[in-house]
Amino acid sequence: MLDQILHLDTELFLYLNNLGSSTWDKLWLIITNKLTFIPFYGVLLYLLYKKYGMKSLLIFVVVIALMITFTDQITNAFKLGFKRPRPCGAEGVMDQMRFIAVRCGRYGFFSGHSSNSMAVAVFAGLLLRPYFRNLIFFLLFWSSTVAYSRIYVGVHYPLDIVCGLAFGAISGFIFFKISRYLLSKYTSQYY
Repeated sequence: MLDQILHLDTELFLYLNNLGSSTWDKLWLIITNKLTFIPFYGVLLYLLYKKYGMKSLLIFVVVIALMITFTDQITNAFKLGFKRPRPCGAEGVMDQMRFIAVRCGRYGFFSGHSSNSMAVAVFAGLLLRPYFRNLIFFLLFWSSTVAYSRIYVGVHYPLDIVCGLAFGAISGFIFFKISRYLLSKYTSQYY
């Protein structure tokens, strides 16, 4: 059963990865770059500051740092635990795919880009939902786009992406709850 799932995952990866073309490669390399969205994160922090104030923003910054550290460390533990080679390093897959990433990396299950971006999307989307009702949908779309970029550039299978997104959503929700608790304890914000 597991072999069949992994085979289907490989087939879906090859299909999605080979949809790419050199016309779009630069765009997807920009999307997959971790530094690309720093201004976007700055805007989210600014919105949190405007809606919650400076004291709350300091709590959010600490919670976000803990959340990203948590998702990164758990992702790395899974990668080292499962040791599933990335498609760009897998025999029988490398020669059938498009690889445009800067580097391949060793193990890919599950995607850190997917888990981190989804954690940020859920965390910020839930905190800002009372003020910007539909922002969470934009953030979920953004996170999914970042996640798909990992398939496009050739470094993750779809299962890596789906598991990363699921883990990121759970993490974002947990850290949202933690931040709400801290806000009610240390600020005048009550939930």
